[in-house]
Amino acid sequence: MHTHPDDPRRIASPAVRDLLNLAAHPDFDRTRAQVERLGGCIRPIALVGRTTTHHTTTGEALHTFSTADEPTGRLPLPCGNRRATRCPACSRIYAADTYHLIHAGLCGGKTVPETVATHPRVFATLTAPSFGPVHNRPTTPTGGRRPCRCGTHHTHDDPELGTPLDPLTYDYCGAVLFNAHAGALWARFTTYLRREIASRAGIPQRALADHLRLSFAKVAEYQKRGIVHFHAVIRLDGPDGSTDRPPSWATAALLTDAIPAAAARVRLTVTSDTIGDRELIWGQQIDVREIAPATTDAPLTDQGVAAYIAKYATKGAEDSGTIDRRLYCAPCQGRGATTTPTGHRAPCPDCTGTGLAEPPASLPVTRHVRQLLHTCWNLGQRPEFAHLNLWKWAHMLGHRGHFSTKSRHYSTTLGALRTARRTYATEQARTRNGHPTYDPTETLVISDWRYLATGYSPGEELLAETVRAQQDVALQLKYEGEGRSR
Repeated sequence: MHTHPDDPRRIASPAVRDLLNLAAHPDFDRTRAQVERLGGCIRPIALVGRTTTHHTTTGEALHTFSTADEPTGRLPLPCGNRRATRCPACSRIYAADTYHLIHAGLCGGKTVPETVATHPRVFATLTAPSFGPVHNRPTTPTGGRRPCRCGTHHTHDDPELGTPLDPLTYDYCGAVLFNAHAGALWARFTTYLRREIASRAGIPQRALADHLRLSFAKVAEYQKRGIVHFHAVIRLDGPDGSTDRPPSWATAALLTDAIPAAAARVRLTVTSDTIGDRELIWGQQIDVREIAPATTDAPLTDQGVAAYIAKYATKGAEDSGTIDRRLYCAPCQGRGATTTPTGHRAPCPDCTGTGLAEPPASLPVTRHVRQLLHTCWNLGQRPEFAHLNLWKWAHMLGHRGHFSTKSRHYSTTLGALRTARRTYATEQARTRNGHPTYDPTETLVISDWRYLATGYSPGEELLAETVRAQQDVALQLKYEGEGRSR
């Protein structure tokens, strides 16, 4: 078949061919605007359906939107993934939300009064204990570099950093179990911290809630050795939370003194017939520093702390060298077998009965990380550890908790920030399209949405790449401008 020289079918690239087809559509500008509104999202979620706004009294359909009227027949939405390795664009929004959440709890704003800046608040770091010596970059008291125990001065990007000096004696089971119970250790720490504060104040523990409230926000970070530790903002409030001043005896000095004492009291015993009983504790390296206002020249300010926590809220275990995807086989959910239509169990054809999506031996990770993955998987098969689902969280090296959490009264919530942004975007779209403002008490919205697919079409991906390139240039100009201003 002969084709015209201008026929798109003569173009070898499927992406360019698809883009030309999109450009030939009368509503191409609408498609391009949809992609631009995704902000460079890597894998958007495509929905199909419709929504109709009815007047509750007359029953009149005031406004209708249907994906059937869209050029592509679907509505793409950002994936919203917080992890920078999965979607840099969405992770930047998550980091910005986390920054405002933390900053509001330090300086006020977002329903938090500005007087909260006068409350005692510290930045605390709680680490894990040693499970065996590892390659590191030790320093002298003056900040100079000392050689590692192996006798080498490691560079900052040396792949040996964080790996055991003697893998045969390293406590891999203890490391994995610490990651798995880190959330429980934190919960016990906050309990003991309240007791330590009450003891120093000379009041009964049961009466502490009548005098003050402990508020906090924390984020988990992976060390090079693959173990999590926590960075936390801890604040003392009055009984009613951020709107209430704490008593005069509740000072930052008292809080700074109570935190190490509380952490030292935490003990959690794990019972196992396979590896013996283990007692999990916090490490001895505990750092507590008072947070100063941003207007001062102090090295640790509220603005700097908020930026620091926001940065780590978008990171995962992959920063320690592990994989950023689940290790278990999705079709059989790691069980190694599937159920046939007749009710019989048969080996899963995808993983050949192993339950693994890919064998750990084939993963591009260090020997140390591979052993942590093996340990997670093997312990996860033991009955006494079944409740931990370690096989499910092997790619996280056993850590099962949320990366960033906060107490209820610390500040606003991520949900509230997202709702405010969604409301603002809705109002902007209504104004841009010339739609009237409806009274919510007189309208009823009926929606029917279904998931269709994930990702772009080849042509849309080219448009998205343009958006990402524009964002990279804007970020570069922003950072250069900040550098010049300093």
